[in-house]
Amino acid sequence: MRWTSLHKIAVSLPLAVLAALSLVAINEAGFYRSHAALEHLAHSQSTHASVNRLLQSMLDAETGHRGYLLTGDDRYLEPYEGAVTTVHSNLEQLRMLMTDSAEDLADFSRLSGQISRKLSEMELSLHLRRKGQEDAWKFVMSTDVGKENMDAIRQHSRALIERSNQRVGVSQADIRQSLVLSRMGIALVTAIGLLAFYMYLRQTRALQRATEREQEVLELERARLEDLVRERTASLTALANHLQQVREDERGHLARELHDELGALLTAAKLDVARLKSRITSEAPEVAERLKHLTEALNGVIALKRRIIEDLRPSSLSNLGLTAAIDILAHEFSDRADIDVQTNLETVELPEATQLTVYRMVQESLTNIGKYAQARKVLVTVHQYPTHVAVQIRDDGVGFDPAGISRSSHGLVGMRQRVEAAGGRLTVSSRPGEGTHVSATLPSVPTAPRAQPTAPAA
Repeated sequence: MRWTSLHKIAVSLPLAVLAALSLVAINEAGFYRSHAALEHLAHSQSTHASVNRLLQSMLDAETGHRGYLLTGDDRYLEPYEGAVTTVHSNLEQLRMLMTDSAEDLADFSRLSGQISRKLSEMELSLHLRRKGQEDAWKFVMSTDVGKENMDAIRQHSRALIERSNQRVGVSQADIRQSLVLSRMGIALVTAIGLLAFYMYLRQTRALQRATEREQEVLELERARLEDLVRERTASLTALANHLQQVREDERGHLARELHDELGALLTAAKLDVARLKSRITSEAPEVAERLKHLTEALNGVIALKRRIIEDLRPSSLSNLGLTAAIDILAHEFSDRADIDVQTNLETVELPEATQLTVYRMVQESLTNIGKYAQARKVLVTVHQYPTHVAVQIRDDGVGFDPAGISRSSHGLVGMRQRVEAAGGRLTVSSRPGEGTHVSATLPSVPTAPRAQPTAPAA
């Protein structure tokens, strides 16, 4: 389909370009030919008009000449002299128009000679009339010389006019021919353009169908990839939840082992130290001092064991519930980090796994506050609603830009994954210098909640 479309483009595009170039060439040729014909027409019309003006001037001169001869009134001389002047200017204009044709120049020379003879003849009769030689000028007037000169002038003028009319006919024929050629060319180019447009429409429809088929294939492939992504995401989520559960189980197992085995060993060691201490007399103060140090060390190890066990698997969560466990966690963090931690906790109805999720979220948030926030006050709230439980941890620390968190920071990612695995939603909002607000919403079990607010921690 792609090769066929390219082949159609290779055929229709040159055809359209050829049609456009042909139309331009036909229009240009018709324009120049018509322009030349119009120039010839204008030249011929100017020649015709100049010849007519020349003939009119000669008639005006002859009329004034005869009027003066017959009446002797000098008023007839004014139009005569004006007509003679006009004849000379018309001859000059006509000579300028005859420069492009040898035949016209020959006729013009003959016409000019006849006009000169006619003007000389009229000037001679006028001169004789002014001298009072009546017989002489009447004799000149009675001859056929003037008539012959005027007939010759008219003959040469008609020759010029006829040749001019012939050129007008040729120019008109050229214009008609140009119009016919332009009409035929435009019709031909229009047909070629319509053919190219039809081929373009066919190609466009073919490309559209090919695009639609490719789009369908892409949609199917995208749906398949989305299903695959959802399947892989569900698998990874299930794996992450499984690993998290395994981790918590291992923590619980390790906490029980430490509590049972290590606790029994430390208790036995402490009892042995107590027996030895009861048998030491006052005569050996150094031994008593060493036993005292040993007792203190055992007490420190027992306290460390208790903290480790609580971090691995908080016994308060299993024995006292979520509210008490978070309250104890907040008090211990406040004492250890020297930060004012206030709590507003309600008794909530959550599954055991979700309670552990809430506890770990609060624990991770407090750990981050102690490491990075530089906060003075922290507020931890847990509220029960009819359909969900809201957990919020707010501090007044330095804050941060959530968009600038590195991908290698797994604390927030781990909290979000835990909350989402429990069916909830985690929101972290913060700005530099404005503290941080961590909020989680988790679905509660369908039982009537019993609110038991806890007093703020000291």
